[in-house]
Order: sequence, then structure tokens, then C-alpha cells
Amino acid sequence: MEDEHVCIDDLIQHIGPASTIPLPGAFYGVFDGHGGTDAALFIRNNILKFIVEDSHFPTCVGHAITSAFLKADYAFADSSSLDISSGTTALTALVSGRTMIVANAGDCRAVLGRRGRAIEMSKDQKPDCTSERLRIEKLGGVVYDGYLNGQLSVSRALGDWHMKGPKGSACPLSSEPELQEIILTEDDEFLIMGCDGLWDVMSNQCAVTMARKELMIHNDPQRCSRELVREALKRNSCDNLTVIVICFSPDPPPRIETPPSRVRRSISAEGLNLLKGVLDC
Repeated sequence: MEDEHVCIDDLIQHIGPASTIPLPGAFYGVFDGHGGTDAALFIRNNILKFIVEDSHFPTCVGHAITSAFLKADYAFADSSSLDISSGTTALTALVSGRTMIVANAGDCRAVLGRRGRAIEMSKDQKPDCTSERLRIEKLGGVVYDGYLNGQLSVSRALGDWHMKGPKGSACPLSSEPELQEIILTEDDEFLIMGCDGLWDVMSNQCAVTMARKELMIHNDPQRCSRELVREALKRNSCDNLTVIVICFSPDPPPRIETPPSRVRRSISAEGLNLLKGVLDC
């Protein structure tokens, strides 16, 4: 188990009185390590610092996050006491007011639960994905049997400096994240962040359906995270398992009612999503 994670529900309190954060915020991350734990632990401990200390923060948060991923990767490369050949994927979610920015480098995944419907908030960055394969081959890399240069099953990661060139040079293995920004509404109930060990055995909709059902019963996101991990283990997941569930309201998800119809009985879109999740499971 080489994963790390971070959960900060109150950014202003965490950073202290010198905080430049203009609105109440939170920060979460999942880091799926490989080749040792050094990279995952280093990025987990330092990525937020690089974000809030970036010159673009907080006026241009997306730019600050992208810059922070690169700076954290370079800082890790300069750590003489750590094994810089270890690597990690990095999936983060920064919430500021009602704005949420998800950043991803690797194959962890964030999925939003919106009134029972699964909304994918990140894209798995695999070497055999068309856009990633084109980028890799343009930079002189190859994809062999789904692996970058026959070695790594992700096309973006921090660390793995035995596979990268000099700092600042373009290389097939990138540490630059892809970002997705969203304005949260009352329909957005929770976010699931998990490493690929979860998504290898469970669809997005199945995870959202299961999480929503659990939250309606006990409204405990930590317990909900554990239940998702247990379910993945029951399904014989063969990889590391780290799951975070973040709720956007102190209240449990409401029961979804089907509006009455004078013409005929029908099922709402939300109801169809719930049914699809049960069938997927």
C-alpha cells in the first residue's frame, strides 16, 4: 500500500491568520504511489503549500494549481534524501466558496454525485488514450502493451525521475495536471475521489448510487468511504485502495421523489440514474 491522501475541511484555519484565501475553502487529495512511498508522501505533504504560495494565487487558482504540480515535482527531484525514482499520481480538489477545481495527473478519478447522477470530474490519463498516445509519440516516447515506454501504466505522474529528462524539458511522462472547474449547486451532493483500485471494479454510477444510499442511512462520509473500499475488496480489486467522500451539505441526501403525472406513471431522470446504478452494481 503506497497511497497517501489529505483531507482539509477548513483551509483558512489550516493555513492560519496569514491566509490569502478570500472565501471559506477546503482541500482534498489522493496520491497513488508506485516504486516506493517517497513520492506520494512528499507530494502529499507539500502540494498545498506550493499552491497557496504561488504568485497567481488566489486571483488565478487554476494557473496556481498547474504551476504547483510542476514546482512540487521539481522540488522532489532536488530531494537528495529521497528515492526520486519513486512516483505518484496526484488527484486534488480545491473548493473556494461554491467553486471547485479538480486537478488530475494520472489515473485516480473524481466523480461528483448530483441528485443520484454520476458526473465524471477527471479523465484517467492512460498511455493508450488517443490524446495521450499522440502526445507521448510526438515527444519521442512509445506505448507498448498499454505501458509508457513499456514501464508505466499512466501517462502523467509526479516523480519517476529515472524516466524524465532535465527539469523544464518536455518529456513523454508529464507532471502537468488536467483541470476541471465547476460552480457547485444545491443539486451537487458529494464528491468521490479514489485511486484506480476502486474504479477497476466499480462504475462511476455504481459508486455514486452506493455512496448516496449509505449517506441516506448514516450521513457519515468516512464510514461511506470505508464501505466503498470494502465493496471493492469483495469484488477482488487487485490494486491499492484509497477513497475519500466529501459531502457538500451537513444534511443527508434527500429522497428523490417521482413527480405525479395525470397522464401516465413515469420515472424521473434521477430515478433512472439510481436504477442504472443498481443494475451496474
